[in-house]
Amino acid sequence: MSIQPKTKGLAHVALRSSDFARTRAFYHDLLGLPIALDTPEILGFSIGSLFLGFKKAEPTYPGGGTFTPFNVGLDHIAIACEDEAELHRVADALQAAGVENTGVKTDTVQPKQYVAFKDPDRIQWEFYMV
Repeated sequence: MSIQPKTKGLAHVALRSSDFARTRAFYHDLLGLPIALDTPEILGFSIGSLFLGFKKAEPTYPGGGTFTPFNVGLDHIAIACEDEAELHRVADALQAAGVENTGVKTDTVQPKQYVAFKDPDRIQWEFYMV
């Protein structure tokens, strides 16, 4: 079975940072990326139409060699979705395939719908309304 979501690419990339000041200095001051969002929880930059967001890392989050979105590095990757019916179709298909997922939810930062799911290594992905 192939789900084959209809998409135009990534909506955003979310990473973890151990130090927002250092992250801002590198991505904004050095690379010149415009700051798109600056809150105590998220520091975001614009890369063309892509939103690159950073959340604070949790120090030595338990998990050993298993991927966790709470340490420095990847938090999740979001694939752009332009159609609400398609979002629901993909959520239903993930469920039917036995893929761990959230079902359709609304983002608390931006009022947009998404379905989050994990790959076999437990790396989180989202199919996210743009």
